[in-house]
Amino acid sequence: MGSVYDLIVLGSGPAGQRAAIYAAKLGKKVALVEMREVVGGVSINTGTIPSKTMREAVLHLSGYNYKSIYGMNYRVKERITMADLAFRVQHVIKTEIDVTEAQLSRNNVEMLLGVGSFEDATHIKVTNSRGSTVYETKSTLIATGTKPASSPKVPINGTTIINSDQVLELTSLPKTMIVVGGGVIGVEYTCMFAALGVRVTLIERRPKLLEFADQEIVEALSYHLRDARVTMRLNEEVESVEELPDGGVVANLESKKKVQGDALLYAVGRQGNVDELNLPGVGIEADKRGRIPVDKDFRTKNPNVFAAGDVIGFPSLASVSMEQGRIGAARAFGDESIVSNPSFYPYGIYTIPEISFIGKTEEQLTEEDVPYEVGVAYYREIARGQIRGDTTGRLKLIFHRENHSILGVHIIGEGASELLHIGQAVMALGGTIEYFVDTVFNYPTLAECYKVAAFNGLNRVSKFD
Repeated sequence: MGSVYDLIVLGSGPAGQRAAIYAAKLGKKVALVEMREVVGGVSINTGTIPSKTMREAVLHLSGYNYKSIYGMNYRVKERITMADLAFRVQHVIKTEIDVTEAQLSRNNVEMLLGVGSFEDATHIKVTNSRGSTVYETKSTLIATGTKPASSPKVPINGTTIINSDQVLELTSLPKTMIVVGGGVIGVEYTCMFAALGVRVTLIERRPKLLEFADQEIVEALSYHLRDARVTMRLNEEVESVEELPDGGVVANLESKKKVQGDALLYAVGRQGNVDELNLPGVGIEADKRGRIPVDKDFRTKNPNVFAAGDVIGFPSLASVSMEQGRIGAARAFGDESIVSNPSFYPYGIYTIPEISFIGKTEEQLTEEDVPYEVGVAYYREIARGQIRGDTTGRLKLIFHRENHSILGVHIIGEGASELLHIGQAVMALGGTIEYFVDTVFNYPTLAECYKVAAFNGLNRVSKFD
């Protein structure tokens, strides 16, 4: 029998880290169970950090952001290889792992290496190559995250037919690529490969990409994708995938079309890592996609067991997972001091150009019969947009026609995910669109878009007053 803990956290990704550290700061004895040799979960090792680093490397090496200034042939490096991209990624991953390990150690969080499973609500068995040990705990927080979903129609081989965890394992940059799945992961990788000059065909069974985002913004992204020679096959379902004798890949669609490429990325959804947890042992049931149901305090059906992060489902954002883990750990010890409002959570989608938004979309407000107006600013009309060479971006403010409160901010363009936080702060503090009109912004900056969009929106309202 191992030690006794106040909290055992299963998984060291964003949700698990924050939960463990918050509980430790409350003076509790905490252990963090991780099955990998390294901390950080999918976020640091195969997901968020590698994909965003790869995106940065793609933008830099391809000279993408400056083509509008120096011409379409401008490139920082003529022949970009997968090794060039992996080099930068490995550097960032190593640093992030070091930072995370230092933070956990500084807060006296004990690391237990192995796979955790429930013996019962107060006993966790941790199994590794040296055997297994049972630890006692007052509470447990599940933060085991997700893995790429698989399909019998798509035989993943890790070389030419890959999932999103294997992108950097590609030995060479393909000339043509098939991406199956028009969700966040599929669209982000489509953009990266297209920016490198790869001819990408994107297959999505729904009629639209990124259905939860504002449709005007998604249309702008679709325009960019087509401009980057991406072929979009919407409303199409993959029936089977086969390897060709010459090493290529063919996707056979249900509509009898055939799509051929050098490689195929299967990015249709993710599955919760719950198989080894023995959830029935504590009376918890996950759904068919491995998602664990929780209440507003992130408590499962079992009062001693909490869950947070991607394993509980939408929105599956690292930033939100951190907050969920923190709240779950707080509630486990009766701490009600953290109050978090999910309606102020921002979304960042690292496409090229990136998309970021907060609040309601026009489609949602129309459905809810809310009287709203829109103000738009275009990067091309802002001096900073011209200086940095991004003349395609735009910022859209949605506000209430009567009380002028901010209902949503939607941005597409480089820097969108940073720029959004100005709108987030004004929304969270209950400001109105007049704030942007009356505030002096640094010049020249992209932040100036808020002022231009506010004037644009108010001009539309004043015509009716």
